[in-house]
Amino acid sequence: MTVRVLLADDEALIRAGFRLVLRPEHDIELVAEAVDGATAVDAALRHRPDVAVMDVRMPGLDGLQATREILAQAPEIRILILTTFGEDQDVYAALRAGASGFMLKDSTPEDLVHAIRVVARGEALLGPATTRQIVRSFVRRPPAARPEPAAARLASREREVIELVAAGMTNTEIAAELGISESTVKTHLARAQHKLGLRDRVHVVIWAYETGFADHGPG
Repeated sequence: MTVRVLLADDEALIRAGFRLVLRPEHDIELVAEAVDGATAVDAALRHRPDVAVMDVRMPGLDGLQATREILAQAPEIRILILTTFGEDQDVYAALRAGASGFMLKDSTPEDLVHAIRVVARGEALLGPATTRQIVRSFVRRPPAARPEPAAARLASREREVIELVAAGMTNTEIAAELGISESTVKTHLARAQHKLGLRDRVHVVIWAYETGFADHGPG
């Protein structure tokens, strides 16, 4: 299966380098380029790529707002944020906008290709502990008494898995903690994501903290 990619970056040299990186990859096709957020939205809706690689800082409509607009109309598109900035607030804002991964522009070509393949498979690029740290730093938790109706749809094991994901544990660690297989952990997590309407592991963590579901508040 070929991964169809859109690149949105206002720097011509970045786009040229990106073409060179992707050209040898037979399972990845660059289907469109954009020089700003507005053009990126138009190109994404016209070409429907599997992955949109999105710069954060672009003239006019920035990458975060472009991400929101694309996902509002085409939620199946995976967004990989590519930027020179590594501040945590940029990472959190990108994830909150619906992005599935975050890469710095000084990453190696191999890392970039790997990132595209990871998010194309429907996985999140950031590790669970890193995601948890970012979310803990920036999320505003609701009052403890606020109910979360969506949580009522979760089975007890799904709730346990989400709590451990929010605590920063990997699937392997969760499997050991609960005495189940790693594949069973993935099944419970996938079912929970479906019930809650969440895209991936990153957004499970965000949901858990923003709703107050997570027991482990900012410390």
